[in-house]
Amino acid sequence: MQVKVSARHGHLNEELQSEITAKVEKLLHFFERLTFIDVTVDLQHAEKDVEIVASAEHSHKFVAHGKSEDLQAAVNQAVDKASQQIKHYKEKIQDKRANGVP
Repeated sequence: MQVKVSARHGHLNEELQSEITAKVEKLLHFFERLTFIDVTVDLQHAEKDVEIVASAEHSHKFVAHGKSEDLQAAVNQAVDKASQQIKHYKEKIQDKRANGVP
């Protein structure tokens, strides 16, 4: 799995990039079929905007946004939203398989 962290309207130092990478890699605990995670941080305004796009097998994508004045809070908010989407998708898949629906 690959993780790409990029910034708009600014620069993130290596330490921040590695912290963000470590947080988004936790999404693999919920769904191991993720193939690529793209994190974009917008630093233009006082409120930081974080977008996470996680791609899974079979062209499925999970998109989550977080917005806060604190960058760490925005990242946490986006990771929480992405994890909720992934959990919901995984439960949906497991329910279909348990009920015998192809």
